Formats: sequence, C-alpha cells, structure tokens
Amino acid sequence: MTDSQRIRLLSSSLIIGFFLMWEVLCIVLNVSDLVLPRPSEILVTMWTRFPVLWPHILQTLYSTLFGFSLGVIIGVTLGVIVGTSKIAYAVAYPLLVGFSSIPKVAVVPIFVLWFGSGTTPAVLTAMVICVFPIVVNIATGLATTEPELEDVLKTLGASKTEILWNVGLPRAMPYFFASLKVAITLSFVGAVLSETVASNMGIGNVMMTASSNFQVSLVFAGLIILALMGVALYAVFSILERRVTGWATRGNDIAIT
Repeated sequence: MTDSQRIRLLSSSLIIGFFLMWEVLCIVLNVSDLVLPRPSEILVTMWTRFPVLWPHILQTLYSTLFGFSLGVIIGVTLGVIVGTSKIAYAVAYPLLVGFSSIPKVAVVPIFVLWFGSGTTPAVLTAMVICVFPIVVNIATGLATTEPELEDVLKTLGASKTEILWNVGLPRAMPYFFASLKVAITLSFVGAVLSETVASNMGIGNVMMTASSNFQVSLVFAGLIILALMGVALYAVFSILERRVTGWATRGNDIAIT
C-alpha cells in the first residue's frame, strides 16, 4: 500500500468513525432530535427531501461559482497590478487589508439596498469575500521573481510584459491555485450568508426556514450538503493544481521516494 493510499484510508476511517461516534453518543445519551439529530436521521431527511432540496442546491452552486468567477477575474487583475508595481503595492494594499477586515455580513444589507433581494446579493457577497486571498497570493507569487533574474532578462532585451508573462505568472501559479482552494470555500460562505438574509432560494434560505420551524435535521442536512459541495470543489482545484503546477513539487516528490 502506497503512502497516498494509506492516507486516504486513514482519512476515510476518521470520517466514518466520527459519524459512528456521533450516532452512538446520541443514542446512549438520549439526545433530543431538537438539540442534535442522529446522522441516520439526517441521511433519511436528505433522501426524502432531496427533490425539494435539489433546486436550492443548484441555486447555491450557481451563486457561488458565478461570484467566485468574478472574484478570480478581479483578484488576478488587482494581484498583477499590486505585485508588479511598488507604488500600487504601497497605495492599494492598505486599502485592500482594510476592506478585507470588514465583516462581510455588514455588506449584505448594502447589496440588498442597491440590488434588492435574490441572486445578485449572493453573487456579489461570494465575489467580495474571495477577492482578498487571491490578490495577496498573486502579489506574493509575483514578488518571488528575483530582481537579478529580471535584470538579466532586461539585458537580453525582454520587455516588462514578456518578463511578466514568461517568468512572473508561471512563478505565481502555485500561489494562485493555493488561493483558489481557499477562495472557493469562502465563496460558499458568502453565498449562503446572503441567502439566509435576502433570498427565497438556496441552501442558506432552506436552513433559515427550517431553523424557524424547528426542523433541526433539515438544518444539519443543509450543512452536510454544503460541506460535500465544498469538498468536491476543493478536490477539483487540487487536481487542477497538481496538473498545472506539478513542476513546483516534482523535486519534493523525487526526494520523498
């Protein structure tokens, strides 16, 4: 058994063991379903309510991916500007940090005021919440380009654009994909947060409605669905990262073997 297979086995065993322990403790301690439903009850709820949940799942996935895509475009653009210009870094970075420090729940009412309730605030919240990690990682990746290498390339006649395209951006790819894995999970947080406040569709709205009706198992079903979607998208970007930036870890892989 290889190391990767052993890690997958241990990870699966840990997840299964967690839910089994949850089930057993709820039975032994006689925990009320209104406090903490058993995993088996949550699975039954997911199965029986899936036809109703499916449109909400698609809505949350759409809002998340749309907002995430916009966030990537804006984040990469700002990251390139900040990472390639010392003036832009000095001027814009403090503003970005300050904006990132604002609790995103505070911007949802503003988006609702501007655009009304529905999909648009969810998309914008997902976008806003994922921009900062992308900007920081892109700027950091571009900053790893050695000044000596830039001087040599300039001596050979390369322009700033050619240096950025052929050296800077490839160097930033590992940082970029690391930020994508963080940003996609944050986008889910932003979309669901907005759905709980200003939408009549989406998993966030389902969880809020179920909570007000004391349907606790449905609330936990929504949490598990969100976790599964987040893990699935995280895995997708992990696969893309290995395919695109395999050169960055190839030396480590050889050393390990």
